[in-house]
Amino acid sequence: MPVTARTELDPDYAAAAPLWRAAQVFRLVTLIYAIGQQIASVRYYTHQGLSWALIGVMVLWSLVSAILLSQWLIRNAPRLRTAVVVGDQVVVIALMFSTRLVSDFDWYHGHQTLPTTLWAANAVMSAAIAWGPLGGIGSGALISVVATTVRAQWDVDLWKDATTPVLISVGLAIGLAANTARRAQQQLQEAVRLNAATQERDRLAREVHDGVLQVLSYIKRRGSEIGGPTAELADRAGEQEVALRVLISEQVGRTDSEGGEEDLRPLLTTQASPSIFVSTPGQPVPLGRWTAREIAGAVGAALSNVAEHAGPGAKAYVLVEDTGDEVIVSVRDDGPGIPVGRLAAAEAEGRLGVTRSIIGRIAALGGTAQLLDDDETGTEWEFRIPRHNGR
Repeated sequence: MPVTARTELDPDYAAAAPLWRAAQVFRLVTLIYAIGQQIASVRYYTHQGLSWALIGVMVLWSLVSAILLSQWLIRNAPRLRTAVVVGDQVVVIALMFSTRLVSDFDWYHGHQTLPTTLWAANAVMSAAIAWGPLGGIGSGALISVVATTVRAQWDVDLWKDATTPVLISVGLAIGLAANTARRAQQQLQEAVRLNAATQERDRLAREVHDGVLQVLSYIKRRGSEIGGPTAELADRAGEQEVALRVLISEQVGRTDSEGGEEDLRPLLTTQASPSIFVSTPGQPVPLGRWTAREIAGAVGAALSNVAEHAGPGAKAYVLVEDTGDEVIVSVRDDGPGIPVGRLAAAEAEGRLGVTRSIIGRIAALGGTAQLLDDDETGTEWEFRIPRHNGR
């Protein structure tokens, strides 16, 4: 048994779905009005039979177009809807010109066209919903020109006729409503996407923290205790632990695709482990998304250096302070420290890992990264990042 192919509702058209449905109700109501107007005016026509045939065409098109414009879950629905809207313009214009076929000059010069102005407004509404305010205004202007031409009223004061301003106003209002609905739908979808991404990131962070990170931390600790060939395995596990924490912290920033602010605290607390202690203020530390991510990246790079060079059993301490004018982040370890001149020598040799990953990141934010080294108390990095415009 053949099955009709169905597709998911296009978000762009889903936003305007209520407008399309309301427009079809309006179409059927105006059809009743047009039939009533035909009953009242048919005795003044010179070709009454033809006028009824044209009304039949109008009824048929109204029913067919209402059905087609209400279809959403069929293949090529947007393309079908565009074809119907174009057909709406053609049918309305043709029926308006047919007024001259069923009546004499005295009648069509002083009365509305056969399909009535109210029913002709359906074409304007369809164009406005499909193509926005410009499409609505264009359709309204076109229908107005046709109405004036058919009735031969270019020689009269057009400002006394409400047809043009009414049709153009309808096109503008409905078009603006359609655009507003589409923007609201996009914002809703973005909010849903961000919420889903945040929940997934939180779930992943919990699972990674409870499973993979703990295993890596255990391998690092036990490998360092055993020593020998397993020491290298311990070092690799420590490097991957830090890299994974940095990756998780970066995912927090990526969930906000449209900019805005980000609390620095969760970006840093995700890097905590049995050997890494993170202390943050009790209140949020809001920063620009990019700024927060770069600070977290610099901290991750500093912790990576601790894992690689501070030796087995070394512990690291991350402290965050928010003074209002600037944010101060310090990363300290209890390892052997960095020999005096080691960084300058590494930079001179072309090994720019620390310079680029730590100093370069903070400098790009307009801040400073200072290395406070002590052979007895280990190494300490102090990052000072000024707030710009209060943030």
